[in-house]
Amino acid sequence: MRVKVLSRNPDHYVRETKLDLQRVPRNYDPVLHPFEVPREYTRALNATKLERVFAKPFLSSLDGHRDGVNCMAKHPKSLSTVLSGACDGEVKIWNLTKRQCIRTIQAHEGFVRGMCARFCGTSFFTVGDDKTVKQWKMESPEYGEEEEPIHTILGKTVYTGIDHHWKEAVFATCGHQVDIWDEQRTSPMCSLTWGFDSISSVKFNPIETYLLGSCASDRNIVLYDMRKSTPLKKVILNMRTNTLCWNPMEAFVFTAANEDYNLYTFDMRFLESPVRVHMDHVSAVLDVDYSPTGKEFVSASFDKSIRIFPVDKGHSREVYHTKRMQHVITVKWTSDNKYILCGSDEMNIRLWKANASEKLGVLAPREKAAMNYNQKLKEKFQYHPKIRRIAQHRHLPKSIFCQIKEQRIMREARRRKELNRRKHSKPGSVPFVSERKKHIVAVVK
Repeated sequence: MRVKVLSRNPDHYVRETKLDLQRVPRNYDPVLHPFEVPREYTRALNATKLERVFAKPFLSSLDGHRDGVNCMAKHPKSLSTVLSGACDGEVKIWNLTKRQCIRTIQAHEGFVRGMCARFCGTSFFTVGDDKTVKQWKMESPEYGEEEEPIHTILGKTVYTGIDHHWKEAVFATCGHQVDIWDEQRTSPMCSLTWGFDSISSVKFNPIETYLLGSCASDRNIVLYDMRKSTPLKKVILNMRTNTLCWNPMEAFVFTAANEDYNLYTFDMRFLESPVRVHMDHVSAVLDVDYSPTGKEFVSASFDKSIRIFPVDKGHSREVYHTKRMQHVITVKWTSDNKYILCGSDEMNIRLWKANASEKLGVLAPREKAAMNYNQKLKEKFQYHPKIRRIAQHRHLPKSIFCQIKEQRIMREARRRKELNRRKHSKPGSVPFVSERKKHIVAVVK
């Protein structure tokens, strides 16, 4: 008689210590789990609800400025260091881990119009209303040493913005024209101009480092090549662009923050129409900054809120606001992709989480696994009406809520008017214009 002995490996079901969970053997055959989808749907619904319960994005505010915060800059090497410039000419350097100011400089008379850090992180540059460009040491002065800039350049006109090259000792300023400077010289290497209006912002491309873009008051976005010493091309929009930001992962893509409440993502090779129009703000968009991954960007607006947009979506995934926050003038996304900083009119810099419901601190392996599982469930069921409604619902200040309602009525009225005009006109005489091309006046090369 042949006897077949059943054997089990104790490793598959015995706990290592009494604190471990009991190991339950599981057969993954779908036939044995007929109610798997309803069960997963319930879990996804609970995960979505809990995400909204734990969405507390505001972390802290950095107080200390005596006037509105006008500009900010990130330290290229240190995650915990950020610089800010105010409307009274004061520059502060902050330590984000301690959440306190570590140094204050009276840099300019009048507004600090722009600031940027050198690519190596040893010094930073500021421009102000007193027509000067100043270079400062990042380190605090020694005991008994006076707080003085390393270099001061006196210009002929007011400079409204500054940005540093990502790899070389070169920086660009803008005002009446775009000037490219060598750090060792007191006169610009070359001056670039196209038109005769004041330029509000200039930005170097982080990948193709010889390219730069600027925004002017005459509604232009102009692209320059530093090697040619001439402008490449420009696009004219319906309204003025306040600033632009290059995508750190895609060399030719940039996003422009416009006065008409929208943001436009362009591919610089095809400026005839934007890749995407991002609509949600109810007032002029004043600043924009990309996340280090290049998949999202954050925008600051005159409507007292900041919004986070995915690059490929037309509407924001998140809106942040507080009762005390006034017009948000500047915004920055930190280099570790975890936090957002915004500076506003009422002298505060606020620190937010980039992911509103993210748990900060060390996560246990089981916690991490549960979070990944919930994330996958939410992605799987994201288009189910109930889950979608809960995930997208946001409480807004009454002023923004009413303006959104009003704009929706206005858009609907415009659409109806166009429809009627087309209906009662000769066929083909009223052309269809897409939302993307509607806002572009011309492209000049």
